[in-house]
Amino acid sequence: MRFRRTLFAIPAMAALLLATPTAAFADESVHVKLLELNKSGASGTATLTAMDDGDLRVSIRSTGLVPNSPHAQHLHGSTGGMDFHCPDMSADKNGNGYVSTEEGMPVYGDIFISLTTRGDTAKASGLAVDRMPVADAKGNLMYDRTIPAADLPKGTIAHLKDLHVVQHGIDANGNHKYDLAGLGESTLAKSAGLRGIPEEATDPALCGMVSGAAAGSVPVGGVATGDGSTRHEPAVWYGAGGLALLAALGIIVVTRRRSFALSRAQR
Repeated sequence: MRFRRTLFAIPAMAALLLATPTAAFADESVHVKLLELNKSGASGTATLTAMDDGDLRVSIRSTGLVPNSPHAQHLHGSTGGMDFHCPDMSADKNGNGYVSTEEGMPVYGDIFISLTTRGDTAKASGLAVDRMPVADAKGNLMYDRTIPAADLPKGTIAHLKDLHVVQHGIDANGNHKYDLAGLGESTLAKSAGLRGIPEEATDPALCGMVSGAAAGSVPVGGVATGDGSTRHEPAVWYGAGGLALLAALGIIVVTRRRSFALSRAQR
């Protein structure tokens, strides 16, 4: 009799498990192929793993990025049913041949998690260049971090397959660094009143969606205003401390210019 009851209980337990809404089970990994944007020539892969304790482990391997330079990177998207995906060149609204952050964000969504190397991972750290990974001299970038469950936005694990990875920083003029000669000043930085920040440093270089995620459809909702646009939010990347962090990026560029000028003078 006890054996028979157990047999009857198994289908009921299976039905209960299948009825539980979740997109990613404990210790399940989803894989992302990072594809180039803006003729960056870069490529890469990312693995997002939902740990059994609710933490999120992120592993990224990229090649072909701007060498010896920080690359802002994030998980983008939404857990609220909005359909975001990687943009194509149709997102280039001003016709300059490159998709800027402002042009791309209505397509790939607002920052969901900032993939910093340490400290805060919230949207406010979107341009924390002092805590973003730096590509080596050959343009290779390796990133591994486990983000505690307590630091994850609500719904991250359950909707892991709805998120995707974006890495920023391109070299438009092929001189292996960020500078104003490539695409001029960053329109994102200028909208916040900052001058001298290269557009190359903020334009997206790679974007990848979780295997099987929807692609090619129109975003269902907005980035923050609900209308699929960021035109009313020029400072969307600038959370607490964001302006100072952009200024830090400007210091990196200025320092390189002075170093280059000094080396020429010594010749």
